[in-house]
Amino acid sequence: MNSEPNINSVLRKAKYKLKTAHIDFENGQYDDAVSRAYYAVYHAMTAALLFKGQVYSSHARTIGAFNRDLIKSGVFPKNFTRMIHDLFDDRQLGDYDVDMSFEREIAEKNIKNAEMILSAVEKYLFG
Repeated sequence: MNSEPNINSVLRKAKYKLKTAHIDFENGQYDDAVSRAYYAVYHAMTAALLFKGQVYSSHARTIGAFNRDLIKSGVFPKNFTRMIHDLFDDRQLGDYDVDMSFEREIAEKNIKNAEMILSAVEKYLFG
Protein backbone atom coordinates (compact mmCIF):
# COMPACT_ATOMS: atom_id res chain seq x y z
CA MET A 1 0.00 0.00 0.00
CA ASN A 2 1.23 3.47 -0.89
CA SER A 3 2.08 5.44 2.27
CA GLU A 4 0.58 8.69 0.93
CA PRO A 5 -2.76 8.27 -0.80
CA ASN A 6 -3.64 9.91 -4.09
CA ILE A 7 -6.36 12.59 -3.93
CA ASN A 8 -8.32 11.02 -6.78
CA SER A 9 -8.17 7.57 -5.17
CA VAL A 10 -9.41 8.93 -1.86
CA LEU A 11 -12.21 10.83 -3.58
CA ARG A 12 -13.16 7.71 -5.53
CA LYS A 13 -13.42 5.88 -2.18
CA ALA A 14 -15.66 8.68 -0.84
CA LYS A 15 -18.00 8.32 -3.83
CA TYR A 16 -18.05 4.54 -3.42
CA LYS A 17 -18.99 4.86 0.25
CA LEU A 18 -21.79 7.27 -0.65
CA LYS A 19 -23.05 4.84 -3.30
CA THR A 20 -23.08 2.00 -0.77
CA ALA A 21 -24.91 4.28 1.70
CA HIS A 22 -27.66 4.67 -0.90
CA ILE A 23 -27.80 0.92 -1.50
CA ASP A 24 -27.97 0.18 2.23
CA PHE A 25 -30.68 2.84 2.61
CA GLU A 26 -32.78 1.35 -0.20
CA ASN A 27 -32.42 -2.08 1.43
CA GLY A 28 -33.60 -0.75 4.81
CA GLN A 29 -30.16 -1.17 6.39
CA TYR A 30 -30.22 2.24 8.04
CA ASP A 31 -27.38 1.68 10.53
CA ASP A 32 -25.09 0.66 7.68
CA ALA A 33 -26.30 3.58 5.53
CA VAL A 34 -25.41 5.98 8.36
CA SER A 35 -21.97 4.41 8.71
CA ARG A 36 -21.26 4.57 4.98
CA ALA A 37 -22.46 8.20 4.82
CA TYR A 38 -19.95 9.10 7.53
CA TYR A 39 -17.14 7.29 5.72
CA ALA A 40 -17.99 9.13 2.50
CA VAL A 41 -17.45 12.38 4.39
CA TYR A 42 -14.33 11.10 6.14
CA HIS A 43 -12.73 10.27 2.80
CA ALA A 44 -13.87 13.58 1.30
CA MET A 45 -12.25 15.44 4.21
CA THR A 46 -9.10 13.36 3.74
CA ALA A 47 -8.97 14.31 0.05
CA ALA A 48 -9.40 18.02 0.83
CA LEU A 49 -6.64 17.88 3.44
CA LEU A 50 -4.36 15.96 1.06
CA PHE A 51 -4.84 18.83 -1.39
CA LYS A 52 -3.32 21.07 1.30
CA GLY A 53 -0.50 18.57 1.89
CA GLN A 54 -1.90 17.32 5.20
CA VAL A 55 -2.26 13.66 6.19
CA TYR A 56 -3.69 12.48 9.52
CA SER A 57 -3.82 9.01 11.03
CA SER A 58 -6.99 9.31 13.10
CA HIS A 59 -10.58 10.33 12.57
CA ALA A 60 -10.43 12.91 15.36
CA ARG A 61 -7.34 14.58 13.91
CA THR A 62 -8.80 14.57 10.40
CA ILE A 63 -12.04 16.15 11.62
CA GLY A 64 -10.13 18.68 13.75
CA ALA A 65 -7.83 19.72 10.91
CA PHE A 66 -10.72 19.98 8.44
CA ASN A 67 -12.62 22.16 10.89
CA ARG A 68 -9.61 24.33 11.73
CA ASP A 69 -8.11 24.73 8.26
CA LEU A 70 -11.08 24.54 5.92
CA ILE A 71 -14.22 25.49 7.84
CA LYS A 72 -13.01 28.15 10.26
CA SER A 73 -10.99 29.73 7.44
CA GLY A 74 -14.18 30.13 5.39
CA VAL A 75 -13.49 27.60 2.62
CA PHE A 76 -16.55 25.59 3.66
CA PRO A 77 -19.68 26.80 5.50
CA LYS A 78 -19.71 26.76 9.29
CA ASN A 79 -22.73 24.45 9.42
CA PHE A 80 -20.49 21.66 8.07
CA THR A 81 -18.92 21.44 11.55
CA ARG A 82 -22.21 20.30 13.11
CA MET A 83 -23.01 18.01 10.18
CA ILE A 84 -19.63 16.28 10.40
CA HIS A 85 -19.85 15.83 14.16
CA ASP A 86 -23.40 14.46 13.87
CA LEU A 87 -22.28 12.04 11.15
CA PHE A 88 -19.36 10.90 13.29
CA ASP A 89 -21.48 10.50 16.44
CA ASP A 90 -24.22 8.64 14.55
CA ARG A 91 -21.67 6.33 12.96
CA GLN A 92 -20.28 5.51 16.40
CA LEU A 93 -23.76 4.74 17.74
CA GLY A 94 -24.80 2.70 14.72
CA ASP A 95 -21.61 0.66 14.65
CA TYR A 96 -21.12 0.05 18.37
CA ASP A 97 -24.39 0.45 20.30
CA VAL A 98 -26.10 -2.93 19.95
CA ASP A 99 -29.29 -1.66 21.60
CA MET A 100 -30.15 1.03 19.10
CA SER A 101 -31.10 1.25 15.45
CA PHE A 102 -31.54 4.29 13.24
CA GLU A 103 -34.84 5.23 11.70
CA ARG A 104 -35.18 5.95 8.00
CA GLU A 105 -35.32 9.73 8.54
CA ILE A 106 -31.94 9.89 10.29
CA ALA A 107 -30.27 7.80 7.60
CA GLU A 108 -31.84 9.97 4.90
CA LYS A 109 -30.64 13.18 6.61
CA ASN A 110 -27.11 11.81 7.00
CA ILE A 111 -26.95 10.76 3.35
CA LYS A 112 -28.15 14.20 2.22
CA ASN A 113 -25.53 15.87 4.43
CA ALA A 114 -22.84 13.55 3.07
CA GLU A 115 -23.89 14.41 -0.49
CA MET A 116 -23.69 18.13 0.30
CA ILE A 117 -20.23 17.87 1.87
CA LEU A 118 -18.84 15.60 -0.85
CA SER A 119 -20.16 17.93 -3.55
CA ALA A 120 -18.56 20.95 -1.84
CA VAL A 121 -15.23 19.14 -1.53
CA GLU A 122 -15.29 18.19 -5.22
CA LYS A 123 -15.98 21.83 -6.12
CA TYR A 124 -13.10 22.92 -3.88
CA LEU A 125 -10.72 20.43 -5.48
CA PHE A 126 -11.73 20.76 -9.11
CA GLY A 127 -13.62 24.04 -9.40
